[in-house]
Amino acid sequence: MPSSIESLGLTKIYGTRTVVDHLHFRVPKGAFYGFLGPNGAGKSTTIKMLTGSLAPDEGNARLLGYDLKRSSLEIKRRIGVVPENLCLFENLSGPEYLRFIGRMYGLPGSVVDNRSQELLELLSLDSSSRKLVLEYSHGMRKKLALCAAVIHDPELLFLDEPFEGVDALATRTMRDLLSRLRNRGVTIFLTSHILEVMEKLCTHIGILCEGKLAKEGTQEEFLAEGGLDRVFLRIAGAHETTPKSLSWLGSE
Repeated sequence: MPSSIESLGLTKIYGTRTVVDHLHFRVPKGAFYGFLGPNGAGKSTTIKMLTGSLAPDEGNARLLGYDLKRSSLEIKRRIGVVPENLCLFENLSGPEYLRFIGRMYGLPGSVVDNRSQELLELLSLDSSSRKLVLEYSHGMRKKLALCAAVIHDPELLFLDEPFEGVDALATRTMRDLLSRLRNRGVTIFLTSHILEVMEKLCTHIGILCEGKLAKEGTQEEFLAEGGLDRVFLRIAGAHETTPKSLSWLGSE
């Protein structure tokens, strides 16, 4: 099966700490790949390297058949990204921001306006069209970032904790949108701390611990081992270094 993503030994080192350690994995075309791991495991750093916003210290990657180091501009034309820090232009309104993003991708003005209107209505942002982004709540910013990531109809979508700070109703709408995108053949690479989301959405899952891929498989393979939550807790627990209790509370 052709791959949308191939990580070829990606490595990132900060000082004396190796945050991502010679990471090898592949994401089949059309897969919904969940990238799971404890805080500080290296998930966001991996996405930054794959999307070209952070240069690896070692290794390389191929996205949609293109070499990341040689064809980064062509890759960026074909992918959508909801990054960890969102990177929104706060002095624009939601429609103005989407218009800017759409034109940056070379879409005709009429297409940008139609898609912007549909996206804003779908994610219940149309009633805030006169507000500047700086007035948006955290959840509203997440939804706007998703609108910007899909407005140009990407082949590959990266989502770094897209549901964090988003209410239950909006989460359901976003999940439905992502499912429809995947049904159209879009490959989705998702990081999330919400195991339920991973279980319901993802076809493939990789578990990252201390910058290394600890386990990878299909949803069915994880179910055969007792479910994603059991496997994740077993793997993450083996890397746990914090105390299990507070000394001043005593023992039960």
